[in-house]
Amino acid sequence: MNETPSANRVHIGFFGLRNVGKSSLVNAVTGQDLALVSEVKGTTTDPVYKAMELLPLGPVVIIDTPGIDDEGVLGELRAARARRVLNKTDVAVLVTEAGSTFSPVEEELIGIFKAKNVPYIIARNKSDLRSEGASDLFLPVSAKTGLNIHDLKEKIAAVANSGEPQRRLVADLIQPLDLVVLVIPIDKAAPKGRLILPQQQVIRDILDTGAIALAVRDFELKDALSRPGLKPALVITDSQAFAKAAAEVPLDIPLTSFSILFARQKGWLESAVQGAAALDALKDGDKILVCEGCTHHRQCDDIGTVKLPNMIRKHTGLEPEFSFRSGGDFPDDLSPYRMVIHCGACMLNDREMQYRSRCASDQGLPFTNYGITIAHIQGILQRSIAVFQE
Repeated sequence: MNETPSANRVHIGFFGLRNVGKSSLVNAVTGQDLALVSEVKGTTTDPVYKAMELLPLGPVVIIDTPGIDDEGVLGELRAARARRVLNKTDVAVLVTEAGSTFSPVEEELIGIFKAKNVPYIIARNKSDLRSEGASDLFLPVSAKTGLNIHDLKEKIAAVANSGEPQRRLVADLIQPLDLVVLVIPIDKAAPKGRLILPQQQVIRDILDTGAIALAVRDFELKDALSRPGLKPALVITDSQAFAKAAAEVPLDIPLTSFSILFARQKGWLESAVQGAAALDALKDGDKILVCEGCTHHRQCDDIGTVKLPNMIRKHTGLEPEFSFRSGGDFPDDLSPYRMVIHCGACMLNDREMQYRSRCASDQGLPFTNYGITIAHIQGILQRSIAVFQE
């Protein structure tokens, strides 16, 4: 469970006013001193993330947030960060004080839950001081005495499991004992001694299906395919080797890429394919936002900051202006940009990617990803998504 990627974990966010006991409740639910607790208002100044296993739910990310009513210039920034956590929250726990009525800020927060379609639970903390009855939506709890903490965890699990199951990466495209060839270049950008997360996750999904995963380097693909009796049911390539793979994989063998699989899993493949067409309508000086979901040490030939911009310049014959963002640094205002090109987002959960896609859609901005952009530039996009069309 500890090795489960954060993107595949249920994200549980604790929200509320200052000093209602959010951090104490987080500690009670997790059974450890995860969050700093103090009587001083505003002790939690930044969202605190903890990947862990929470029974009976399984692998989760617990998020303790600053008070939504924080004041002053810094306080407003902290409250804004708390609201931004909702973009990645699968289950929200609104912590309020037992015996109190909802404040306007809490009412506003419930409205945001509903607007963003975030399932939520209201935990009435400090119920050891003021007794209240439970209801379908309200649960009296006490971080101090442990009152109903087990019930709260059960309720969180029930809400989290009530949604749609996460889409599989590749399992629905293959059958047990099918051969799937994975084209994995080993270059300067490849981590020493291990595979990157998208490759690991796809291999695991293939094995869970009972199919056979054969990993080859890009220069070994042609020889592997020429072996007698070896005909893969599917070839999945790193986007950087797309052109080579398309030239060497026979047309009767389906071909796609890791990043395209992730776009489909996270529910935005169709809009990403449509967004790639914006490349052909660019003008000199148009601004392109290039986003990555993680932060990492960039190589001199980094795909996002070097290779992809060079491909776009060569494809269009233009000089667009590129801006780069990584990790959680995704701007709400996309008006300066002509289009957004995102990584495969293996480190981001479905909800956050759908939020980012909707941000672009709401502002009329094309939104696509690395693999789809490269496939479009190389004229093989329709072939690379043909396996999904049925």
